[in-house]
Amino acid sequence: MGKVETGTCWPFPFFRILQRFSPSITEASVPMRSFIHGVLAALVLLATPALAQISPEAGRYDNGKMWTFEYPPIDYLAETYDFHPDDAWFERARLSVLRVPGCSASFVSSNGLVVTNHHCIRGRVSQVSQPGENLLDNGFYARSLEEERRIPGYYADQLIAIEDVTDEVDAALMSAQTDAERAQARQDVFDAITVRLKAAQSYANIEVQVISLYNGGRYSAYVFRRYSDVRLVAAAELQLGFFGGDGDNFTYPRYALDFGFLRIYDGNGRPIDSPHHFTWSPEGVEENDLVFVIGNPGSTTRLATSSQLEFIRDVQVNHTLLFLNNRLAAFRDFYDEDPETGEAMGLRNIAFSVSNSQKAYSGRKDALADPMIIARRQDAERQFREAIDKNPELREAYAGVFDRMTAVQREKTDLGAWYGAFRLIDNQRFSSATMLRSLLAYYYLSQKEQEVAETVLNQIKNQLLSIADRPHGLEQRILAARFSEFAYHLGEDDAIVQQSLQGQTPEAAAAALLDQTALATTDGAARALDAGTLTMDDPAVRIAAAIARPYQDYQSAWAGLTAQEGELGGKLGRARFDVYGTAVPPDATFSPRITDGIVKGYAYNGTVAPVYTTFFGLYDHYYSYGDHPDWALPERWRKPPPEFNLATPLNFISTSDTIGGNSGSPAVTRDLEIVGLNFDRNIEGLSRDYIYLPERGRNIMVDVRAIREALDVMYDADRIVLELTTDKLAPTEEDADAVMMQ
Repeated sequence: MGKVETGTCWPFPFFRILQRFSPSITEASVPMRSFIHGVLAALVLLATPALAQISPEAGRYDNGKMWTFEYPPIDYLAETYDFHPDDAWFERARLSVLRVPGCSASFVSSNGLVVTNHHCIRGRVSQVSQPGENLLDNGFYARSLEEERRIPGYYADQLIAIEDVTDEVDAALMSAQTDAERAQARQDVFDAITVRLKAAQSYANIEVQVISLYNGGRYSAYVFRRYSDVRLVAAAELQLGFFGGDGDNFTYPRYALDFGFLRIYDGNGRPIDSPHHFTWSPEGVEENDLVFVIGNPGSTTRLATSSQLEFIRDVQVNHTLLFLNNRLAAFRDFYDEDPETGEAMGLRNIAFSVSNSQKAYSGRKDALADPMIIARRQDAERQFREAIDKNPELREAYAGVFDRMTAVQREKTDLGAWYGAFRLIDNQRFSSATMLRSLLAYYYLSQKEQEVAETVLNQIKNQLLSIADRPHGLEQRILAARFSEFAYHLGEDDAIVQQSLQGQTPEAAAAALLDQTALATTDGAARALDAGTLTMDDPAVRIAAAIARPYQDYQSAWAGLTAQEGELGGKLGRARFDVYGTAVPPDATFSPRITDGIVKGYAYNGTVAPVYTTFFGLYDHYYSYGDHPDWALPERWRKPPPEFNLATPLNFISTSDTIGGNSGSPAVTRDLEIVGLNFDRNIEGLSRDYIYLPERGRNIMVDVRAIREALDVMYDADRIVLELTTDKLAPTEEDADAVMMQ
């Protein structure tokens, strides 16, 4: 079913109409607002037949199919697909996948060859580019092992063991009385588990992560083997990996060749032995095929209560979206003004990342404005509460938990203005460097007045001076964005707004402040500190003084509420596990999961989406959109050679349950042949943060047949084609040619 725009077309105009008759609704309590949303949802359901196609009743798999390896869905697979994988199947699947920074990947040969998405490594492609090279735009292929380029600071984690540590953690938490004591006890037992499990392994590079499942209903210790010598083997050009740009992001049909190859080396500088790997499928997939996507989904909130979803809808999503919109505009405007500087500082990749988040939050906003989704989550919660009430022991153990969670959400909502105004204010990547320095400078000067020890002052000073400068034009734009957020969330009468704007526009106020403060640059701050001329009268410090107390109050209140929310969520997680066991998967935790799906089209926009696209479509878009940069092609692709098969499947879709973090995840068959690389969801699938609706959502994958065709014909990468098809390692391209000619 295609996307139905309900949030913008029905609830908010109705809300405004109601306000005309009852102005007090504007100041309504959270319960009243929730009641109003419920009334409006009912009106929408009556007035909109299309929405009735999706039932308001909770579905069996609304919480998704992100199965964990410690609780494999053996009965479910047998019941649903008559598929009966054994322990060896799950072990090979688990050991063949990898977790890389922010994404997923997998072994595809016994020689340490790894495949993932291009967008997962595009920053690393820039990182290993040498002077005079532009590998991001031109692509890269190492024609020998010696040419494979090590990526500094990069790593890949392989899950080699799992241990249930629920009893150990619960025992440690039993005697804790306060939130602070529980937090400390939890950290202490996690540390003890980590030390114990590291000591039990024979490998040197071991990472242990204690994963909270079901919001603390269960705990698993995941033991990862970390590989730290990872080298770039091949990467498509940016225009192929991100074909369609922002316009096509989170849409389907798609035509992106989003792939890259890495190789893992051992401590002696040789490719590692990787006996557990997926084999490259020569046939690919067909409609109605069963596929498994295995990777590391980032995070979901499917186990949240309806009151938590209402807070996310009313506060978190809107405020975060405004923040992202402002930062993206600042990054893009500066890049357009000074592309050379922007390219040197990696601003293009940063903007891609922010743009992706922006579109994702837009989809989340639409999803939570859909009354059907809220209705289904409320029905699931009703069933859950009824199941608890039917059991006297559970009813006594979890009495009042839902009501207390609702109360916490009310208090969080009351902090909404501060939440928006101070969003990521201490984040060096997205906040103003001048703002960060001013907050530290105010703290430094306040501590100095209290005659604290010199060592403390030096620590603050060093932290202040460690904040890197930004180009003036970019810093001014980001500072103006923060000022505009102060005004939007706090109102023109607020002391922070008045001190920041001084009666000017955010843009003019930011420009004036950077001209007047000693904290606009690191050098200026250092000189003022050394000379003793930095005082509370500095205009940036005056703004920080206005911020300091409200920000401190907000941080304190917010920390207390999130701690309460965590503890209540843990109780509800234990209750959920008591009621449903492992029949309901836990929320995603950026740890290895396996999810099943069917290769299947869907209705959208008055037509039907095909199960796969081809290179014909890529060229159609290139010619149809003319010179538009999002659908441009690199030079080598503009006139494909005659032997290039344009009918090769390029992207395909399935109902597999994926989310951010699954990028680069292998899609495999029952025989553990890799048939695709997960790289995106359609716009309807953005509701998966909160609910899994296979009627609407699809995950989108690069077809391995397209990758092989591109390697073979466009890139002449015989060395990689040989390894993928025969598992033979050819040190050089010449060696590969010799083998293939035999």
